[in-house]
Amino acid sequence: MEVLAAIPKYGFWFLLLLTILVFVHEMGHYLVARLCGVRVEVFSIGFGPELFGRNDRHGTRWKFSAIPLGGYVKMFGQGANLLEGESGHALTPEERAVAFDHKSVWRRMAIVAAGPAANYIFAALVFALIFAAHGKDVAAPVVGKVVENSAAERHGLQPGDRIVALGGSEVQTFDQVHDFVRLNLDQEFTLTYERNGQATSVLVKPEIAIEKDIRGKDVRVGRLGISPAQASIRIEMGPGQAMVEGAHRVVEMSGLMLKGIWQMVTGVRPAEEIGGVIRIGYWSGELAQAGMWSLIFFAAILSVNLGLVNLFPVPMLDGGHLVFYAFEAIRGRPLGERIQEWGFRVGIAFVLGLMLFATWNDLVYFDVIDYIKGVFT
Repeated sequence: MEVLAAIPKYGFWFLLLLTILVFVHEMGHYLVARLCGVRVEVFSIGFGPELFGRNDRHGTRWKFSAIPLGGYVKMFGQGANLLEGESGHALTPEERAVAFDHKSVWRRMAIVAAGPAANYIFAALVFALIFAAHGKDVAAPVVGKVVENSAAERHGLQPGDRIVALGGSEVQTFDQVHDFVRLNLDQEFTLTYERNGQATSVLVKPEIAIEKDIRGKDVRVGRLGISPAQASIRIEMGPGQAMVEGAHRVVEMSGLMLKGIWQMVTGVRPAEEIGGVIRIGYWSGELAQAGMWSLIFFAAILSVNLGLVNLFPVPMLDGGHLVFYAFEAIRGRPLGERIQEWGFRVGIAFVLGLMLFATWNDLVYFDVIDYIKGVFT
């Protein structure tokens, strides 16, 4: 089996990427917790039994654990009774001063939000590094060729037309047109173009086309039927412009991910496209073979993904904690323990169910299920 044979070859790159992204995420929590005066007891890369670690002068245990699929920061007084610590004894004034649950709700929200924020900042910096080192390839959003009998031809687009807006948002490059159209599968949108100085807006619905990915699997995409009028040109960028472009790329990518997720929820895009750790590990190895810059770019994409997913309002995730704290801020007191307990149970069930579903998709994607069926038939 291809995917099984790739484990020794690609496992290192997957673990390296995961370790970096988990470290960035948890470091966000750690730094803001320290800034807010919370004592951090443990900073762990991985779960389960400790493999090795050390204590710093602040009393934090920094360690690597046996199960390298995530990590956590354990803060003093987090989730404990507000009057007592985890040991059951009354907290001293000194302990309350450094306990997570005794901080204001706004400080707790800042600590929780810092993890996803760190992933976004990391991704923006990586994209900025890539833009500063390699520049940005840009093609003007000018139509060069219109495919016969395509959606573009039916809506009157002609060579030389300059696309200036899609769905009410300004367009500056042909790549923006390409990404917008490929992802738009389920509804019409307004396309505005200029011809001879005159702006015209039309309602367009791309055709749904089936393309093959690198492994020959079917992927549904939107297709308008146009190509650019000129080849891309490379624009060199200074540090400041690269930072702006890096931040813009993070925002743009988050929007595309949210749209793709919504299409899966509504059934427009097949849920089989949801991948898990097996697929991430495979692509980590593939891109590492393609070159270090490809792997670094993939790390930035994964960091955006990790930050976004952790902001979902699901108990167990950072977004779920933020929802609970938002209710606390509005009500002036925390939600009842029973409500929070059931919320976390539902959250655990959801997260575990999603992991199992993604793993099943990965096994199907890499033909492992077909292989197993063939063994027993």
